[in-house]
Amino acid sequence: MPTEALPPPQPVYVLRGHTSQIHALCFAHSNSRLFTGDADGWVVCWSLAYKRPTVVWKAHESPILGLAVWGADRLITHGRDSRIVVWKLGLAEEAALDKTLPVEDAVIERKKPEVLHSLTVNTLNFCAFAWCWDQSGPLPGTNVEPLNNRSSTPAPILIAVPNSLNSDAIDIFHLPSERRTSTIPASKALKTGPAPPPLYPNAQDTNPPPPGMVMALSLSLSPHPPTLRLLAGYESGHTLAFAQPSPTAPWQILYAAQPHSQPSNSPSLPTSVPILTAAVLSLAPSPSAAFYLTTSADALVAKHPLLSAATAVDPDRPPLKTVNTKHAGQQGVCVRSDGRIYATAGWDARVRVYSAKTMRELAVLRWHKEGCYAVAFADVGGPGMAVSGGQEAQSEIGSENALARVAADGQLAAAMTPATASVAPSTVAQQRDRKAQTTHWLAAGSKDGKVSLWDIF
Repeated sequence: MPTEALPPPQPVYVLRGHTSQIHALCFAHSNSRLFTGDADGWVVCWSLAYKRPTVVWKAHESPILGLAVWGADRLITHGRDSRIVVWKLGLAEEAALDKTLPVEDAVIERKKPEVLHSLTVNTLNFCAFAWCWDQSGPLPGTNVEPLNNRSSTPAPILIAVPNSLNSDAIDIFHLPSERRTSTIPASKALKTGPAPPPLYPNAQDTNPPPPGMVMALSLSLSPHPPTLRLLAGYESGHTLAFAQPSPTAPWQILYAAQPHSQPSNSPSLPTSVPILTAAVLSLAPSPSAAFYLTTSADALVAKHPLLSAATAVDPDRPPLKTVNTKHAGQQGVCVRSDGRIYATAGWDARVRVYSAKTMRELAVLRWHKEGCYAVAFADVGGPGMAVSGGQEAQSEIGSENALARVAADGQLAAAMTPATASVAPSTVAQQRDRKAQTTHWLAAGSKDGKVSLWDIF
């Protein structure tokens, strides 16, 4: 059959339960669960085996900005009410909590999971937090157990958020101690680069402009050698990469670029002069720490190098590649854990899938009628992944058809060797779980409050 005659792809399933736009998505528990957060502050935990909610509660009184799973029984939520909350929510806690969706009843108060930690942070930037594991161990003089130490605490983590006083600076917090460990200003970093051309022909001020607010963050830990890497996108269209070789070392700037801008429409200025900057809306590093991507309100997707701390800083270094997709408004971007493909969520209600190597468009997923704001891949494994937020476990899958997978919490699936991978599950429920865990899910959240699930190659 000719390619042009093939019907357009359709989602495997559509999750309907929210009454407002979806802002955050997070796969969890070896792809058996999907957390979704909306603009009204509701969080829903979905079973991907049965496509039904397992836990529903209003986590914040304002829009959800970000979600992440910390260990086997902790969920981190970030709301625009200036709070980051750590909830005690594992598989064992689901049975005691409410399952009534917001679309069924948005008024009645639900029982909430237990709160373990709460941080007051800056949310004026609309920037979601970023996180990674902290392998340096607990901070001196701190107690790694939460106040209610009914269960063992997972390994400590670091959280990056915009600074409360300076909107272009970034704070790093340590959990479970809830201490701020460092602050990284961006203004001084940008002033080390070359001054941009004047916006007006007779302009005299050529000082680099301030980068504006932090709009997107990514935090990861490179294991060889152990180095913290922080990526940031700004209101001005700049992106910066920082590194900290050791917990006591100062942060270094490794890379700076401004790939996102929009041309002037003013007849008094040359059309080549960019006076309208396009804020970076999202960024995503590759799992192998080879590059990272940025998207914006413009139509560009830029691929940037991820340099090592030993690399000399070159402020004139251009992005590795910039692609004009001709589709303005890329709200979200996500790279799959095997590093082969990435996807963008667009204001035009389309989800587009690209090759990570060539940045060539591979598929356009059309189903939603309103703009898409969030996109997320299920974990399909992949060697050489950096220790960063978003990865529950480091599982190795040799091919797309392999069934070997290690559950992060040990409750859903055991480590399967090739000799036992062909053994059929003994019950229908186990078959459902196995299928959900091995499907190459792509989830897309839209302004219509629906989440589409796609099975991607």
